[in-house]
Parts: sequence; C-alpha cells; structure tokens
Amino acid sequence: MAVLAALAALTALVVLLSWHPAGILTVALALLVVLLGTVTGTAVAALRDRDARSEHGAAPTNQPDALLGGIDADTLDALDSEAVRSRLGGVSDR
Repeated sequence: MAVLAALAALTALVVLLSWHPAGILTVALALLVVLLGTVTGTAVAALRDRDARSEHGAAPTNQPDALLGGIDADTLDALDSEAVRSRLGGVSDR
C-alpha cells in the first residue's frame, strides 16, 4: 500500500510539474499529491509499528499505552486530584 501510494503521489507530482494546468485543476492535483503523501506516511508508520510489534511480541516500550497498562483517564484524574488535595493540606473541591 505504501509503495503504491508513493508511486501515485510521485506520478501526480510529475504531472503537476510537467503539465501546467490552469485554474482549479492545479489545485486538485496539488491536493491529490498531499492526500497521497499522507496515505504514504500513514502506511509506512503502520508498517513500522507492525514490525516493531512482531519483533517484541507486544506493544513497543516507547508507546504510552504499554507504560500505563490498565489505567484509564478517569483513574489518572482521580489520582491527580487526590495528590493535589494532599499537597494543599486537605482542601476539598466539593
């Protein structure tokens, strides 16, 4: 997928640079190049992530979800509120 999107982006860029269409066609080709470049980048990132997961058998250690296994945003908020109240000397927010 990444190779196909990269080739399509390169082809659209060559067409845009060699054949100078006027008006809205130029904008459409430029947007197509940006869109295909984004698809290429996303596909490459997905391939890297898949390779890293297959090497380690799980999520890479530099991923935030691997570091905080089982803790959700509500738990972090509750822990933080308790820490702030304890630092302020027991001030309640209720």
